Amino acid sequence: MSTQRNENLYFISLGCDKNRIDAEKMCYLLEEAGYGITSELEEADAAIINTCGFIESSKVEALNNIYDMVNAKNDGIIKAIIVTGCLSERHGEEMMELIPEVDAVVGLGQNRDIVGIVDKALRGEKHDFRRAPLDLEMEGERLVSTPQHYAFLKIAEGCDNHCTYCAIPGIRGTYRSRSAESILREARKLVSYGVREIILVAQDTTSYGKDLQNGETLASLLHEMSRIEGLWKIRILYAYPEHITDELLSEMASNDRICRYLDIPLQHANDAVLRRMGRFGSGKENLELIRKIKKVLPGVTVRSTFIVGFPGETDEQFDDLITFIREAQIDRAGCFTYSAEEGTAAERMKEQLPEELKKERQEIFYDIQQQITAQLQQSRVGSTAEAICDFFDEEKRSFVCRSENDAPEDDLVIYVPLEYDLIPGEVYELRINGTDGLDLTAVPID
Repeated sequence: MSTQRNENLYFISLGCDKNRIDAEKMCYLLEEAGYGITSELEEADAAIINTCGFIESSKVEALNNIYDMVNAKNDGIIKAIIVTGCLSERHGEEMMELIPEVDAVVGLGQNRDIVGIVDKALRGEKHDFRRAPLDLEMEGERLVSTPQHYAFLKIAEGCDNHCTYCAIPGIRGTYRSRSAESILREARKLVSYGVREIILVAQDTTSYGKDLQNGETLASLLHEMSRIEGLWKIRILYAYPEHITDELLSEMASNDRICRYLDIPLQHANDAVLRRMGRFGSGKENLELIRKIKKVLPGVTVRSTFIVGFPGETDEQFDDLITFIREAQIDRAGCFTYSAEEGTAAERMKEQLPEELKKERQEIFYDIQQQITAQLQQSRVGSTAEAICDFFDEEKRSFVCRSENDAPEDDLVIYVPLEYDLIPGEVYELRINGTDGLDLTAVPID
């Protein structure tokens, strides 16, 4: 480590888990350089906001956080503001012009230079630091910000799918896989630190290996990773339906280290809407895929996301989506209202729908999906589940646990009463004895 600096940095990271990993790498570099990372704004000399710029709501959240830091700077609490992440990559020039209090805008390809950038910002130098997003490094040490027993692991960066509503390929570049060797090396290191559950992320995890020359696939990567001693489970997020292979399902069915859990962003069920979205497949094919997954992987949890209010979506096309979710019986499903993103093909489409109609359809979707989730959760009462304890919830006076059916932070949980004195990070065999809203309640078996 270099000479200890006297400055502290207040770090805000927004958006997805892939963005979180970028933030963890920057925090590691800054801490190694002698900067302190503080959770108290009053103790900080500068603030770094690692932004998301995926949809309108995430941009609004990012800007609100930036303006909060502008107020802190004007009040003399901090000296400098550094903005990183997807919004910087996408709108860096405008940001420097419209928010003059920002001292540095850092593109994704410049993350590795964060120490020098912060140094200059604290000296009063203003810069727009941006380089091609393809220069974003996927390797390197991290200051892991999750609880000790689970961590996210990025296996690829970028995207080649070019869905008509999505700006990600323009922000993060083309798809590129990490080598299996580097991923496994990082996984072993995480486990040596106490991580029990590794969550694999990429914009599209199921495309992993397509750009490698050695025949690596997500299935082969999972097989090798599952051999790491001390690992409880491996979880897969963001599995695109057209890339879910028989090889992958076979590996998941035969390997109890892999969570029977798939997050599959389907986005819609009407064929005409899917074509306008630039998505592969059809509603019928996706329904058959869900049924196949549930047959091959008994007890699997399927999570998905959908978009309502896409340009030109008719009442009948929305009804096709509702019929689909009733028939597919997806365990967990999120629903976004369509957001017209600058530079995307969908932004230029005619028949943009009014916001009120989008929100109305979103509410209908959630009302029905909640009923489906509640019924599926109720069906688990009386069963047993192996689950990891995440933390103690003071308000509930209960321990919060998760089985392989739920990802941390985004999904449902299992509450275990205080009297059982569980240990966070430990795995327990539980008997499900009831529900608490959509969540479950349980007691340890032994």
